Amino acid sequence: MNFLLIIAGLFLLVFGGNWLLKSAIAISLKLNISKVVVGMTVVSFATSAPELIVSINAALNGASDLALGNVIGSNIANLALVLGITLLLGKMEVEKSFYKIDWPVMMVASALLFLFLANDNIILRHEGILLFTFLIVFLVYLLRAQKNIEVEELEGEVSLSGFKTTLFLLMGGLGLWAGSELLIKGATSLALDFGVTERVIGVTVVSIGTSIPELAASIIAVIKKEKAISLGNLIGSNIFNILAVIGITSIITPISLSDERLLTSDIYWMLGISFIILPMVLLPKKYTLNFKQGAILLLAYCIFIYLTL
Repeated sequence: MNFLLIIAGLFLLVFGGNWLLKSAIAISLKLNISKVVVGMTVVSFATSAPELIVSINAALNGASDLALGNVIGSNIANLALVLGITLLLGKMEVEKSFYKIDWPVMMVASALLFLFLANDNIILRHEGILLFTFLIVFLVYLLRAQKNIEVEELEGEVSLSGFKTTLFLLMGGLGLWAGSELLIKGATSLALDFGVTERVIGVTVVSIGTSIPELAASIIAVIKKEKAISLGNLIGSNIFNILAVIGITSIITPISLSDERLLTSDIYWMLGISFIILPMVLLPKKYTLNFKQGAILLLAYCIFIYLTL
Protein backbone atom coordinates (compact mmCIF):
# COMPACT_ATOMS: atom_id res chain seq x y z
CA MET A 1 0.00 0.00 0.00
CA ASN A 2 2.81 2.45 0.86
CA PHE A 3 4.46 1.85 -2.52
CA LEU A 4 1.13 2.45 -4.29
CA LEU A 5 0.75 5.77 -2.44
CA ILE A 6 4.26 6.80 -3.50
CA ILE A 7 3.64 5.91 -7.18
CA ALA A 8 0.25 7.70 -7.20
CA GLY A 9 1.88 10.73 -5.56
CA LEU A 10 4.65 10.89 -8.16
CA PHE A 11 2.08 10.59 -10.97
CA LEU A 12 0.05 13.53 -9.64
CA LEU A 13 3.18 15.63 -9.04
CA VAL A 14 4.42 15.26 -12.63
CA PHE A 15 1.06 16.21 -14.11
CA GLY A 16 0.60 18.99 -11.54
CA GLY A 17 4.00 20.44 -12.48
CA ASN A 18 3.07 20.47 -16.16
CA TRP A 19 -0.31 22.14 -15.57
CA LEU A 20 1.28 24.71 -13.30
CA LEU A 21 3.91 25.61 -15.87
CA LYS A 22 1.22 26.04 -18.56
CA SER A 23 -0.64 28.51 -16.35
CA ALA A 24 2.58 30.35 -15.41
CA ILE A 25 3.53 30.88 -19.06
CA ALA A 26 -0.04 31.97 -19.87
CA ILE A 27 0.04 34.53 -17.03
CA SER A 28 3.41 35.80 -18.29
CA LEU A 29 1.94 36.31 -21.77
CA LYS A 30 -1.27 37.97 -20.55
CA LEU A 31 0.28 40.38 -18.06
CA ASN A 32 3.51 40.99 -19.98
CA ILE A 33 5.49 39.89 -16.92
CA SER A 34 9.07 38.68 -17.07
CA LYS A 35 9.46 34.88 -17.00
CA VAL A 36 11.92 35.26 -14.12
CA VAL A 37 9.30 37.06 -12.01
CA VAL A 38 6.63 34.46 -12.90
CA GLY A 39 9.01 31.69 -11.82
CA MET A 40 9.80 33.41 -8.54
CA THR A 41 6.17 34.19 -7.68
CA VAL A 42 3.38 32.07 -9.19
CA VAL A 43 5.37 28.85 -9.76
CA SER A 44 7.39 29.17 -6.54
CA PHE A 45 4.31 29.74 -4.40
CA ALA A 46 2.44 26.78 -5.89
CA THR A 47 5.41 24.40 -5.59
CA SER A 48 5.97 25.56 -1.98
CA ALA A 49 2.36 24.74 -1.06
CA PRO A 50 3.23 21.14 -0.01
CA GLU A 51 5.90 22.43 2.41
CA LEU A 52 3.37 24.88 3.87
CA ILE A 53 0.69 22.21 4.36
CA VAL A 54 3.14 19.70 5.85
CA SER A 55 4.79 22.23 8.19
CA ILE A 56 1.52 23.65 9.55
CA ASN A 57 0.13 20.15 10.17
CA ALA A 58 3.38 19.02 11.79
CA ALA A 59 3.65 22.09 14.07
CA LEU A 60 0.00 21.86 15.14
CA ASN A 61 0.50 18.19 15.97
CA GLY A 62 3.54 18.97 18.12
CA ALA A 63 6.08 17.68 15.58
CA SER A 64 8.12 20.90 15.25
CA ASP A 65 11.29 19.06 14.24
CA LEU A 66 9.41 17.64 11.27
CA ALA A 67 8.20 21.14 10.31
CA LEU A 68 11.71 22.64 10.54
CA GLY A 69 13.42 19.62 9.00
CA ASN A 70 10.99 19.75 6.10
CA VAL A 71 11.87 23.36 5.23
CA ILE A 72 15.64 23.10 5.83
CA GLY A 73 15.81 19.77 3.99
CA SER A 74 13.69 21.08 1.11
CA ASN A 75 15.95 24.10 0.64
CA ILE A 76 18.98 21.81 0.50
CA ALA A 77 17.18 19.44 -1.92
CA ASN A 78 15.98 22.28 -4.18
CA LEU A 79 19.51 23.51 -4.90
CA ALA A 80 21.62 20.37 -4.53
CA LEU A 81 19.24 17.66 -5.80
CA VAL A 82 16.75 19.44 -8.09
CA LEU A 83 19.17 21.96 -9.63
CA GLY A 84 21.81 19.24 -9.87
CA ILE A 85 19.51 16.91 -11.83
CA THR A 86 18.23 19.79 -13.98
CA LEU A 87 21.80 20.77 -14.94
CA LEU A 88 22.59 17.19 -15.98
CA LEU A 89 19.91 17.64 -18.66
CA GLY A 90 21.61 20.71 -20.13
CA LYS A 91 23.40 23.95 -19.37
CA MET A 92 21.46 26.90 -17.96
CA GLU A 93 21.87 30.60 -18.70
CA VAL A 94 21.41 32.71 -15.54
CA GLU A 95 19.81 36.15 -15.44
CA LYS A 96 21.82 39.01 -13.89
CA SER A 97 18.95 39.56 -11.44
CA PHE A 98 20.19 36.36 -9.76
CA TYR A 99 23.08 38.04 -7.93
CA LYS A 100 21.45 41.48 -7.73
CA ILE A 101 18.13 40.43 -6.15
CA ASP A 102 17.36 36.71 -5.96
CA TRP A 103 20.45 35.27 -4.29
CA PRO A 104 20.89 38.11 -1.72
CA VAL A 105 17.24 37.80 -0.62
CA MET A 106 17.61 34.01 -0.27
CA MET A 107 20.75 34.43 1.84
CA VAL A 108 19.18 37.12 4.08
CA ALA A 109 16.12 34.91 4.62
CA SER A 110 18.37 31.92 5.45
CA ALA A 111 20.44 34.03 7.86
CA LEU A 112 17.30 35.28 9.62
CA LEU A 113 16.10 31.70 10.12
CA PHE A 114 19.48 30.74 11.56
CA LEU A 115 19.60 33.76 13.93
CA PHE A 116 16.04 33.21 15.20
CA LEU A 117 16.76 29.54 15.95
CA ALA A 118 20.25 30.13 17.39
CA ASN A 119 18.88 32.76 19.79
CA ASP A 120 16.53 30.55 21.80
CA ASN A 121 15.78 27.37 19.78
CA ILE A 122 12.29 28.64 18.95
CA ILE A 123 10.65 30.80 16.30
CA LEU A 124 8.08 32.97 18.02
CA ARG A 125 4.99 34.65 16.54
CA HIS A 126 6.58 38.11 16.20
CA GLU A 127 9.56 36.54 14.39
CA GLY A 128 7.14 34.80 12.02
CA ILE A 129 5.42 38.15 11.36
CA LEU A 130 8.83 39.67 10.56
CA LEU A 131 9.63 36.87 8.09
CA PHE A 132 6.26 37.15 6.35
CA THR A 133 6.51 40.96 6.17
CA PHE A 134 9.92 40.58 4.50
CA LEU A 135 8.25 38.35 1.88
CA ILE A 136 5.56 40.95 1.13
CA VAL A 137 8.19 43.69 0.73
CA PHE A 138 10.23 41.43 -1.56
CA LEU A 139 7.21 40.60 -3.77
CA VAL A 140 6.19 44.26 -4.07
CA TYR A 141 9.77 45.13 -5.08
CA LEU A 142 9.87 42.28 -7.61
CA LEU A 143 6.65 43.34 -9.30
CA ARG A 144 7.82 46.96 -9.51
CA ALA A 145 11.33 46.08 -10.68
CA GLN A 146 10.06 43.77 -13.42
CA LYS A 147 8.77 46.81 -15.35
CA ASN A 148 12.40 47.50 -16.27
CA ILE A 149 13.04 43.93 -17.43
CA GLU A 150 12.71 43.23 -21.12
CA VAL A 151 10.03 40.57 -21.55
CA GLU A 152 11.02 37.85 -24.00
CA GLU A 153 8.58 36.24 -26.38
CA LEU A 154 7.85 32.62 -25.52
CA GLU A 155 8.43 30.68 -28.72
CA GLY A 156 5.72 28.22 -29.68
CA GLU A 157 3.46 29.23 -26.82
CA VAL A 158 -0.15 30.14 -27.50
CA SER A 159 -2.01 32.45 -25.15
CA LEU A 160 -4.69 30.60 -23.17
CA SER A 161 -8.12 31.95 -22.29
CA GLY A 162 -8.68 33.26 -18.76
CA PHE A 163 -10.79 30.19 -17.95
CA LYS A 164 -8.15 27.71 -19.17
CA THR A 165 -5.38 29.58 -17.37
CA THR A 166 -7.32 29.50 -14.09
CA LEU A 167 -8.23 25.84 -14.65
CA PHE A 168 -4.59 24.82 -15.26
CA LEU A 169 -3.48 26.83 -12.20
CA LEU A 170 -6.07 25.17 -9.96
CA MET A 171 -5.46 21.69 -11.41
CA GLY A 172 -1.70 22.15 -11.08
CA GLY A 173 -1.90 23.35 -7.48
CA LEU A 174 -4.37 20.58 -6.55
CA GLY A 175 -2.27 17.94 -8.31
CA LEU A 176 0.87 19.06 -6.46
CA TRP A 177 -0.92 19.16 -3.11
CA ALA A 178 -2.64 15.77 -3.50
CA GLY A 179 0.49 14.17 -4.94
CA SER A 180 2.65 15.43 -2.09
CA GLU A 181 0.13 14.25 0.51
CA LEU A 182 0.10 10.73 -0.95
CA LEU A 183 3.86 10.62 -1.39
CA ILE A 184 4.59 11.88 2.13
CA LYS A 185 2.07 9.50 3.70
CA GLY A 186 3.57 6.50 1.94
CA ALA A 187 7.21 7.50 2.37
CA THR A 188 6.84 8.51 6.02
CA SER A 189 5.16 5.20 6.85
CA LEU A 190 8.07 3.36 5.28
CA ALA A 191 10.61 5.49 7.16
CA LEU A 192 8.85 4.99 10.49
CA ASP A 193 9.12 1.24 9.98
CA PHE A 194 12.88 1.69 10.24
CA GLY A 195 12.55 3.63 13.54
CA VAL A 196 14.26 6.89 12.51
CA THR A 197 13.66 10.29 14.18
CA GLU A 198 11.35 13.15 13.18
CA ARG A 199 14.33 15.25 12.14
CA VAL A 200 15.74 12.52 9.87
CA ILE A 201 12.32 11.96 8.30
CA GLY A 202 11.93 15.72 7.85
CA VAL A 203 15.29 16.47 6.19
CA THR A 204 15.29 13.34 3.99
CA VAL A 205 12.00 11.60 3.13
CA VAL A 206 9.57 14.51 3.61
CA SER A 207 11.86 17.19 2.17
CA ILE A 208 12.58 15.11 -0.94
CA GLY A 209 8.85 14.42 -1.27
CA THR A 210 7.90 18.08 -1.03
CA SER A 211 10.75 19.04 -3.42
CA ILE A 212 9.45 16.78 -6.17
CA PRO A 213 7.02 19.52 -7.37
CA GLU A 214 10.06 21.76 -7.91
CA LEU A 215 11.85 18.90 -9.70
CA ALA A 216 8.84 18.20 -11.93
CA ALA A 217 8.30 21.89 -12.75
CA SER A 218 12.03 22.46 -13.39
CA ILE A 219 12.51 19.43 -15.65
CA ILE A 220 9.40 20.33 -17.65
CA ALA A 221 10.66 23.94 -17.88
CA VAL A 222 14.04 22.71 -19.21
CA ILE A 223 12.39 20.40 -21.75
CA LYS A 224 10.32 23.37 -22.97
CA LYS A 225 13.44 25.56 -22.92
CA GLU A 226 11.95 27.85 -20.26
CA LYS A 227 15.08 27.80 -18.08
CA ALA A 228 14.47 31.26 -16.62
CA ILE A 229 11.37 29.85 -14.99
CA SER A 230 13.34 26.79 -13.83
CA LEU A 231 16.07 28.65 -11.88
CA GLY A 232 13.69 31.40 -10.74
CA ASN A 233 11.35 28.70 -9.44
CA LEU A 234 14.07 27.08 -7.30
CA ILE A 235 15.44 30.31 -5.79
CA GLY A 236 11.92 31.63 -5.26
CA SER A 237 10.82 28.36 -3.67
CA ASN A 238 13.66 28.55 -1.11
CA ILE A 239 12.66 32.13 -0.28
CA PHE A 240 8.99 31.12 0.04
CA ASN A 241 9.90 28.10 2.19
CA ILE A 242 11.52 30.31 4.82
CA LEU A 243 9.51 33.53 4.63
CA ALA A 244 6.06 32.05 3.88
CA VAL A 245 6.15 28.47 5.22
CA ILE A 246 8.11 29.15 8.43
CA GLY A 247 6.60 32.65 8.71
CA ILE A 248 2.95 31.57 8.45
CA THR A 249 3.46 28.40 10.50
CA SER A 250 5.10 30.28 13.39
CA ILE A 251 2.36 32.94 13.29
CA ILE A 252 -0.19 30.15 13.79
CA THR A 253 1.88 28.38 16.46
CA PRO A 254 5.49 28.91 17.66
CA ILE A 255 7.97 26.39 16.22
CA SER A 256 10.38 24.97 18.78
CA LEU A 257 13.52 22.98 18.02
CA SER A 258 14.12 19.67 19.83
CA ASP A 259 16.85 17.89 17.87
CA GLU A 260 20.01 20.01 18.13
CA ARG A 261 21.43 18.55 14.90
CA LEU A 262 18.99 20.72 12.96
CA LEU A 263 20.93 23.72 14.29
CA THR A 264 24.43 22.22 14.54
CA SER A 265 24.46 20.41 11.19
CA ASP A 266 21.48 20.67 8.82
CA ILE A 267 21.11 24.46 8.76
CA TYR A 268 24.84 24.84 8.02
CA TRP A 269 24.40 22.58 5.01
CA MET A 270 21.50 24.78 3.88
CA LEU A 271 23.57 27.97 4.29
CA GLY A 272 26.64 26.43 2.61
CA ILE A 273 24.84 25.10 -0.46
CA SER A 274 22.85 28.33 -0.82
CA PHE A 275 26.10 30.32 -0.69
CA ILE A 276 28.07 28.17 -3.14
CA ILE A 277 25.55 28.79 -5.93
CA LEU A 278 26.93 32.36 -6.33
CA PRO A 279 30.55 31.42 -7.19
CA MET A 280 29.18 28.65 -9.41
CA VAL A 281 27.19 31.21 -11.40
CA LEU A 282 30.09 33.69 -11.65
CA LEU A 283 32.96 31.19 -12.19
CA PRO A 284 34.48 29.97 -14.44
CA LYS A 285 32.02 31.20 -17.10
CA LYS A 286 29.75 34.03 -15.97
CA TYR A 287 25.99 33.50 -15.81
CA THR A 288 26.14 29.89 -16.99
CA LEU A 289 25.60 26.67 -15.06
CA ASN A 290 26.47 23.35 -16.68
CA PHE A 291 26.88 19.59 -16.23
CA LYS A 292 29.98 19.93 -13.99
CA GLN A 293 28.22 22.16 -11.46
CA GLY A 294 25.25 19.80 -11.52
CA ALA A 295 27.49 16.84 -10.71
CA ILE A 296 29.12 18.76 -7.83
CA LEU A 297 25.72 19.69 -6.38
CA LEU A 298 24.46 16.10 -6.62
CA LEU A 299 27.62 14.80 -4.95
CA ALA A 300 27.16 17.31 -2.12
CA TYR A 301 23.56 16.13 -1.67
CA CYS A 302 24.62 12.47 -1.55
CA ILE A 303 27.20 13.31 1.15
CA PHE A 304 24.56 15.23 3.14
CA ILE A 305 22.12 12.29 3.01
CA TYR A 306 24.87 9.81 3.92
CA LEU A 307 25.93 11.86 6.97
CA THR A 308 22.30 12.39 8.02
CA LEU A 309 21.45 8.70 7.91
